[in-house]
Formats: sequence, C-alpha cells, structure tokens
Amino acid sequence: MTKEPINDPKDLDIKIVNVVASVTLNQKFNLLDIVKTFRNVEYNPKRFPGLVFRLKRPKTATLIFSTGKMVCTGATSEKMARRAVNKVVRELKDNGIIILNKPKIVIQNMVASGNLHGAIDLETAADVLENVMYEPEQFPGLIYRMRDPKTVLLLFASGKLVCTGAKSEERVHESVANIYEVLQDYDLLFNE
Repeated sequence: MTKEPINDPKDLDIKIVNVVASVTLNQKFNLLDIVKTFRNVEYNPKRFPGLVFRLKRPKTATLIFSTGKMVCTGATSEKMARRAVNKVVRELKDNGIIILNKPKIVIQNMVASGNLHGAIDLETAADVLENVMYEPEQFPGLIYRMRDPKTVLLLFASGKLVCTGAKSEERVHESVANIYEVLQDYDLLFNE
C-alpha cells in the first residue's frame, strides 16, 4: 500500500474543548458569606483555598478566592467564558454579595482538539523537527512546542492532535494551520 500525501487542509475539525479565564475584581470576599447564600457551591478551605461556583448554563466552574480573583474553566469559547463570568458576578450581586467593580477578564489558555485527516510519521517528525519530545514508551504522542504562536501541540500517529497554550481562537487555528504546513513540507502526513 502506498502512502499518498494529503493536499487539501480544508477541514481539520478544530474544536475548542476548554477555555480558562482569569478574573480580577479588585476587592476582597468573605467566602463564608457566599457559602451561606448559595447551595450549589463547594468550599473546603482545608483542602483548597477557593470556592467552586458551578453554572449549568453555560456549563462552567468558576473558582472564587477571598482575594477577589476568580478563574473560570469549562467554557468552549471566549464568548462563553465571558458570559459565564458575568453571570456569576450577576448572581452574586443579585443575592446580596457586594461587587464594587466590573470584572477584568483575561483569557489564559485554550485547549483544542483537531484532526489532520491522515497518518503522521511521528518517528521521522521527531528526527527532523525542532522543539519536540517523543518517547513512545512513555506517551504515544509527539509533543511539539511551537514558537509562533506560542503553543504546545500533541500530535498522534492517527492524525489527531491537541493544541494548548493559545490565548485566542485565532491563535488555535493559526497553530494548527502552521503544524499542518510543517508536516506537509516534510512529507510527514499521509492518507491511509
């Protein structure tokens, strides 16, 4: 069976699976006041200093710290992360928790999965590419540290991939397009 190179990067099935956003409110919180007000929160200060505030819609978890910092996880887009943070802040306000400032939201990380629709020659990729780590006895994927945009891609022989470290959806797509191009340039991506 001969391996044919893939020529068309039309649909790489890129899907954002998690967005992590940090939030600053520039105020202190008494987390026990939040625990007394909401039933759907988890707070065990002996195990973890933050309170977990879960939303069903959008399905996310927001960690709230007494410092006024928050971390929202579980969103599948930047827009959803912002909506979740604003909903948590609104629910706190609506239930008597004083919020002095508008939340400052910064996207810290996006995790995406994708499919290059072809097999990747990981052995050769490990030999010819820079900034890679490949130890198949430890982990079946090749770890590729992209410099621009600054992301980390996990590449699997099946052509599937995970991209992490991007701070915008645009950077996710740019990273995947770049790795697709690199694999094409080195003839490392094949149709089965």
